[in-house]
Amino acid sequence: MKNFSLPADPYPWPYDGRLAKDDSTLMVIDMQTDFCGIGGYVHKMGYELGLTRAPIEPIQAVLAAMRASGYLIIHTREGPRPDLSDLPANKRWHSRRIGAGGVGIGIGIGIGDAGPCGRIMVRGEPGWELIPELAPLPGEIVIDKPGKGSFCATDLDMILRNRGIRNIVLTGITTDVYIHTTMREANDRGSECLLIEDATESYFPSFKRAMLEMLRTQSGIAGWTAPLAALRQALQGEIK
Repeated sequence: MKNFSLPADPYPWPYDGRLAKDDSTLMVIDMQTDFCGIGGYVHKMGYELGLTRAPIEPIQAVLAAMRASGYLIIHTREGPRPDLSDLPANKRWHSRRIGAGGVGIGIGIGIGDAGPCGRIMVRGEPGWELIPELAPLPGEIVIDKPGKGSFCATDLDMILRNRGIRNIVLTGITTDVYIHTTMREANDRGSECLLIEDATESYFPSFKRAMLEMLRTQSGIAGWTAPLAALRQALQGEIK
């Protein structure tokens, strides 16, 4: 595939017009049952599940397009080890106090506690697994991470450097937490990041809107954003 770029906000992406499958990847962030599956942690907390499930079809479209073009695909999952040795005490305390109404109006259970899909967010439990609609194909990379960002306590940076990856297309949830943290971490490491606007979501629509503005402010201080249609059109070779 020839180098190309695509229309994005605030400028065409990537900055030098050099996007190619051998130096670019798609990341699908934390599309797990506990976050966007029926009976999972987010559903149990009382959030509007339709919000975190809204990106599923757009992500499927991005996956199909980038798989067909031979791009590297990376999935991430958040969750502590079964013995909770990498789960900070304050994070567990906080998770038990989160609810749809805000801090202090939680449901009394949090990370590591028993839930409808096994122990909440714990590695190996049903709720921790990626949803079937977005299951990785054989050979696709899965990064297991204990925290919000995809670089902390993982081998993601090593994988990207070994593969010569400099451009990252991001999708998944949530825009204001997991996506935001990962984009800023990647940007600090020199990566060119593009967030697909309709392939991400937050528990709070206003947070998503604010985060999109924050990421691309000051000429793309943390990255670029673009609609799915722009990426698909570029991949189809309609933009040179």
